[in-house]
Amino acid sequence: MDRLLLRIALLGAVVGLMAGVLVTLFRLSIEIGQQILLPESQIGNYEALPGWMRFLFPVAGAIILGLVFEKLPVERRSVGIVHLLDYLRFRKQQLPFSNAVVQFFGGLIAIVSGHSVDREGPGVHLGAANAALLGRRMNLSEDEDYLLAAAGGAAAIAAAYNTPLAAVIFVIEVFRVRYAINNIIPVITAAVIGTVISRLVYGDHPAFLVPSLSIGSLAELPVIMLMGLLIGLLAAAFIQACTVTAKYTLSWRPLYAFLFAGVVTGLLAQWSPAIMGVSYDAINRIFLSNMGMQALLLLLIAKLIATAISVGVRIPGGLIGPSLILGGAVGGLTELLVSYNSLYQGSAGFYAMIGMVAMMGAILRAPLAALVALMELTGNLNIILPGMIVVVTAEIATRGLVGDKSAFTAMLKVKLQRENAQRAREKQLLQEQQQAGIIEQVSETSEADDILHDKK
Repeated sequence: MDRLLLRIALLGAVVGLMAGVLVTLFRLSIEIGQQILLPESQIGNYEALPGWMRFLFPVAGAIILGLVFEKLPVERRSVGIVHLLDYLRFRKQQLPFSNAVVQFFGGLIAIVSGHSVDREGPGVHLGAANAALLGRRMNLSEDEDYLLAAAGGAAAIAAAYNTPLAAVIFVIEVFRVRYAINNIIPVITAAVIGTVISRLVYGDHPAFLVPSLSIGSLAELPVIMLMGLLIGLLAAAFIQACTVTAKYTLSWRPLYAFLFAGVVTGLLAQWSPAIMGVSYDAINRIFLSNMGMQALLLLLIAKLIATAISVGVRIPGGLIGPSLILGGAVGGLTELLVSYNSLYQGSAGFYAMIGMVAMMGAILRAPLAALVALMELTGNLNIILPGMIVVVTAEIATRGLVGDKSAFTAMLKVKLQRENAQRAREKQLLQEQQQAGIIEQVSETSEADDILHDKK
């Protein structure tokens, strides 16, 4: 038993190393692309672009992606966490590495061109695909393949946010990894290695410039509950918008679907440039209270629409980052509203931070991972109580409206329903052809009998 545990832990370390290197390379590629294309060679500086270029960037990126995807076989177009869940949980198959190559370059083009998606969703795919590649080389069992894929995803999240513990909880909640010592050890090991790789390149800093946070008084708890309720409603609306978009565009050619997302993003970016790309600079401005009410409201509406459409048409990017930005915008608006009350004495960015994790938990159905991320990002245990309240309230509200499904499982359900409907149509067509063949055969037999009867 000890030898088995040591073996799986070493495999987790290898997966974490591979995932950490690849995700860091993906992140560096995005930053280099933005430095080449954006004004002043500043990462994420889409706001400095003139209006026509803010429209041209996502449209041009959509055309490039659409033309490339139309050259690919249908089975190679699936990417992201939805693709992982489809293969690992439902098909019980190893991940094809060719899809990860599509994910790397497709995600790079989508993010650099300003589409409203993130780099962490692609990172999870890349980390899991590396694990699958290792599994094929070592002829691992189905359970070991699944476990190492989860470990690769954890390493990717840990490397992206510098939150190793939240990354472990995330894959347990999203990948449904059963808690057991032999299961959790390789995931923890991979998350640690991924974090170390990221810190070697980017230093020991969280993804955001989180200020010192604290609640003003317990009198604000009702406000926090109301904010959680609002976040739950918005999360449900987001999941429903993704689902509806996917249903209506699943049969579209990739060029048309991606171009639709590019045009919508380009138009919305005229009023809210902060929606473009990963948008983490907007989160930092929210934390420092550098965005007014109108800017926050525009960011919330535009980001929700642009991301729901981009995710719904299957742009090769993720939605973890956008979920954080949506929650941060709600929190920023809440903070501006309560600041008019003399009872409010909380620190700047407090509502934005707890809003981020509540939206992430509600959209992804990962409330515990959201809470642990809150603790790791802030390093402040005093914020856990209000964080728990807002996360639980948002989770209850979302579940009451859309049931027990995340944005990932909702998208996967649409995909599986279409595949089942297509198989049903093919089966019906085959039956009709067989029946037509039987009728034709019977007709020919009757005609032959008539001829023989005439001869007699």
